[in-house]
Amino acid sequence: MVAQCAPSFDVKSAPVAARAESHGPRTTPLEVVFERSLEARQKALGEALDALKARTFAKLGEDDVQYVKRLDRLSRTLEVVGRTLIHVSLDPVSFGAGVTALWLHKQLQATEIGHTALHGAYDKLADAETYASKTFAWDVPIDEESWRAGHNLKHHGHTNIAGKDPDVDFGPIRLTSHTPHEATHRLQFLRTLLFLVPNFTAAMNLHFTGVSDLLRDNGHSNHFDVLQDRSPQSVRFALRRALRKYVPYYAKNYGLYPALAGPLWPKVLLGNWLAETMRDVYTAASILCGHVGADVASWPEGTRAGSRGAWYAMQIEATNNFEVPHVLSVLCGGLDYQIEHHLFPTLPPQRLREIAPEVRAIAQEHGFAYRTGPWGRVLSSALGHIRSLGKKDGTRGILREAA
Repeated sequence: MVAQCAPSFDVKSAPVAARAESHGPRTTPLEVVFERSLEARQKALGEALDALKARTFAKLGEDDVQYVKRLDRLSRTLEVVGRTLIHVSLDPVSFGAGVTALWLHKQLQATEIGHTALHGAYDKLADAETYASKTFAWDVPIDEESWRAGHNLKHHGHTNIAGKDPDVDFGPIRLTSHTPHEATHRLQFLRTLLFLVPNFTAAMNLHFTGVSDLLRDNGHSNHFDVLQDRSPQSVRFALRRALRKYVPYYAKNYGLYPALAGPLWPKVLLGNWLAETMRDVYTAASILCGHVGADVASWPEGTRAGSRGAWYAMQIEATNNFEVPHVLSVLCGGLDYQIEHHLFPTLPPQRLREIAPEVRAIAQEHGFAYRTGPWGRVLSSALGHIRSLGKKDGTRGILREAA
């Protein structure tokens, strides 16, 4: 969806040559690229990506449905194996194997399967009713309806735009320079490592259901990311949505399964907690890489894309990719291809992997930075940026201003 406004706003792009994170050969000499106006480059970018989108969506069908079904069966098998080993294990090796299997199940359900389904990737495909976005039961402690509203509509429609994208902040954690600095931000690096990362999905539920809005303003003119106010009705709305997922989810994982183990319940409780934490750490490391960094563009309140090509350009400049082996990419849910995901959020992950080389070539041909690098380096940059933004003068990210 392209946001429209009058007058329109064109996104300014820094020269590709100045972007240290861009890699690979350029298909068009820079001196030729930058002889064209920004508007012309955005238009050409939009036309090329629209053509790629049409070709790729035309391929979607039975293969994509069979892929997610096979992966779901594998995930469910891993859950049975993991929970059984955690219950019956009498030694650290079998216990660790059980925790690992349960983590793999939870990781696949959170990302490659669940995140994709809730984006609507399978909504129009035959024999994929189980993965319909409006009825899919996500095996994470995040309210599905709240996530679809906050993530699919707000985040993907207004990526890194202050006052529109709820993900430019994460509660008291400042992720772009467009959020006014507060004294509490000085502790945000430790807060990120000690609370946000190991409790990532639970914290996301607070964020998307509006509970975070009850605790503090977002620092922007609209004050709240989800709620309209802090009236009793809004309080009930936020708490009801948060608890309707928290209660059954944690009752099952931290109540029912440990209780089934009788006197060995502490071991099962520990195993379930370890698998939950491993999923949250892995997921946080994937998502922070894609959205945060000193070279990731962000925009002030009121910014709108003036054309579809401008919107595409904004998605590319507001996003990082990172490079991992295929098996780790599956566990990331394809979010190592965050640029492609932001351009085409309803494409299944295997299609994102397929089109990535062409997206990169198109971006570079038209003079837009395509940032990618090893996972460790990109994650280090993201955490360094969070640490920098904790300081009052920590504004080293790329800013885009309205003309």
